[in-house]
Amino acid sequence: MVTIQDVAKAAGVSPMTVSHVINDHPHVKTTTRAKVLATIAALDYRVNVAARNLRVGRTGTIGLAVPEVDRPYYGQLGAAIIAAAARHSLRVVIEQTGASRENELDALALSRNRLYDGLILSTVGLGSADTEMLRVDYPVVILGERIFEGPVDHVAMPNVEGARAAVAHLIERGCRRVVMVDGLDSEEIDVSTLRYKGYRLALDDAGIEFDRDLVANVDEFTMAAGAESIRRLVDNGIQFDGVFCITDTVGIGVLRGLAERGLSSPDQVKVIGFDNIEEGKFTVPSLSSIDPDHELMARTAVELLVQRIDKTGEPSSSQEVVSTFKVVERESSSPTAG
Repeated sequence: MVTIQDVAKAAGVSPMTVSHVINDHPHVKTTTRAKVLATIAALDYRVNVAARNLRVGRTGTIGLAVPEVDRPYYGQLGAAIIAAAARHSLRVVIEQTGASRENELDALALSRNRLYDGLILSTVGLGSADTEMLRVDYPVVILGERIFEGPVDHVAMPNVEGARAAVAHLIERGCRRVVMVDGLDSEEIDVSTLRYKGYRLALDDAGIEFDRDLVANVDEFTMAAGAESIRRLVDNGIQFDGVFCITDTVGIGVLRGLAERGLSSPDQVKVIGFDNIEEGKFTVPSLSSIDPDHELMARTAVELLVQRIDKTGEPSSSQEVVSTFKVVERESSSPTAG
C-alpha cells in the first residue's frame, strides 16, 4: 500500500506538504500542488479515510432517520441528502422510524452509540411537547413541520404557501369546487394542518365559500387511500371539479379513483399534488405538483449539520430555513386534455 511518505519522497517534498495538498490547504504553491497531485495519480495513492477520521475523532458518517424508506418522497429526499453529504466527504446511514414517536426518540437517543457525527431527523411523530428531548450532546437537524421552536436547526417545506399556490392554480383554471384530500384532523402543527391552512387561504383569496364536504381525510398518505377517498366522494354524490392532494403519492391514487368512477382528468376534474416525485411524470395523465426543491432542502440540512459538526460559522441559536417552491403544471391540471 502506497503511503503518504512514498508520495512525499517521489515528489521531492515533505509529508506535511503532501498532507496540505490532500486537504486543499490554501498556502501551497500552484506548481508544488500540481507536482504532488501528479505523483498521487502516478502512484495511485488512496487517502486512508478511516485513519484520518480516527485522528480527528470523527466517523465520517451521518445518520438520516425517515418515517418510511419505501415511499417515493423519502427515497428522493434520501438520494438528495446522500449527494449533498458526498460533497463534504460524508457517508449516510438511513434508519426507518415508521412515523413512530418512540422510534424517532430512539433515533435521537441511540445515534451517538451508532457512531454518527450527526443526525438528520425527519419528524412525524414528535410534537411540541417533545422539544426538550431534542437537547442532545451531538449535532441534529430536523426536517419536518411538527417542531418549529427548539434547540436544533430546522429545515421545513413551504407547506402553507405551497398549498395555497396549488389550490390557486386549480382555481385559475376554472375550478370552483375544489376537494382537498388531507390527513386526519390534529391539534399539532403538522403537514396536514399546514397544507389545510393553505387550502383555506386560497379559497378565501378567490372568494369561494368553504364546504366541509369537500375535505376528504385519509389516515395514511398512500395511493390506496387516495383512490378510496375519491370513490367515496363520487359514491356519496359530492360534486367537484378539482382536487388538491396532500402528497403526490395520494394524488396518484386519486387519478386511479377518478378513472374507476369514469371521470376524466383534466377535462372533468383537475388534479394537483405536492412533492413533485419522479413517478408523477409517468402517470396518465401526468400529475401536476408543487416542487419544494428537494435538492435545496437536502443541501441546507447537510450544510447546517456540517457547521455544527465542524463548529465553524456556528450560529448563536438554532436556525429555521423554509425551502422555496414552484408550481409544476402537467396534464392533470392543464386547460385542455393532452
